[in-house]
Amino acid sequence: MTLATALKTGDLTQLPSRRDEDWRWTDLRGLVRTLPPVSPEFFDTIKAGGPFEGLAEAELVIANGRANWWPGEDTDTVEFAHHDAPDNPYDPVDLPMATLAADKAIEPRASIITFTGSDIASIRFVSATDGTSHHARFGVVVEAGVSAVLLESHEGRGDRYLANTLVEIFLEEGAKLERIVIADDAAEAFAVTTAIVNLAPGATFNQTVLTAGARRQRIETRVNHPGAHASVRLDGAYVLANQRHADQTTVVTHGGVDGITSQLTKGVVDDQARGVFQGRIVVQPGADQTDARMGHHALILSDKAEVDAKPELLIFADDVACAHGNTIGALDDEQIFYARQRGIPEAEAKAMLTQAFLGEVVERIEHEGAREIAAAWVAAKLGRGE
Repeated sequence: MTLATALKTGDLTQLPSRRDEDWRWTDLRGLVRTLPPVSPEFFDTIKAGGPFEGLAEAELVIANGRANWWPGEDTDTVEFAHHDAPDNPYDPVDLPMATLAADKAIEPRASIITFTGSDIASIRFVSATDGTSHHARFGVVVEAGVSAVLLESHEGRGDRYLANTLVEIFLEEGAKLERIVIADDAAEAFAVTTAIVNLAPGATFNQTVLTAGARRQRIETRVNHPGAHASVRLDGAYVLANQRHADQTTVVTHGGVDGITSQLTKGVVDDQARGVFQGRIVVQPGADQTDARMGHHALILSDKAEVDAKPELLIFADDVACAHGNTIGALDDEQIFYARQRGIPEAEAKAMLTQAFLGEVVERIEHEGAREIAAAWVAAKLGRGE
């Protein structure tokens, strides 16, 4: 059976598995044999707020794959629209879950937010269902010269659901977008989010992804980088416990001269949880004077926890400055000892040290309100151990 046929029939036996190099640590095929039934419409209106409550005037809620709530009127700087028949340009071999989201998104096929002026908008993907599946497609356009903030949350209010989301982002010349994502999926959920980011010359894209994982979770970001003085920052933090799994995968393709990419991902993994980081930076022929740097660092707090990391630099140009680093280890026993000598209980000392470890990622968030919420989110996850 071809993958195209599999997508149409809902038979997922051809979807990614450990045999696929980019999915070898996040096996979907072994756990999801057939596509669960379509999630029912959630008729109640989701209360405004979410994890970023109070930070954005413009808020869109997509519940079980369907638009659930919007303020009703566009602001002066944010426009909202539906698109019933967007094109589907994705290669299912390269981006199978993005193709599935585009193919099975419920009408209207896509929701689109356009920033015509500097503003903050919130998009909330809510899964209020058990044992069903839903797909959503969401677009973001930031017009030339505009600086905007996108606050994105994935909220699990049911369990055992399959949520698959495609986010397409377009930054026009000189535009700037900071995207901050909090993924709070249910423990037994399957959740995949694929973001495809297209930059024009001189654009700036900054992203921070915070996640607590799920039974299987993958958050993938693909950036088409034009060079041309465009700049990208891709950061992430994962806090995993019990048997949760989180996969943060990124691919940045530099296609032109004078491009910048900075990337920092940190994770803390406890119990029998599993963290996955895959970062790939590609410097195409002719993309000279590229400055690209990537770092991934993880703490393992349990003998049964696991972290798999694969940082890659594929360089086909001259005169570039590219580097990557990767470390995986345990908490420093000496630091714990000194904390205990000062009367701090061991559990509290470990929480303090892990919070400080992840704090470097949080501190890189530019928006002050979002940065404070992110810090509180990390502290809560470390304190609960969920």
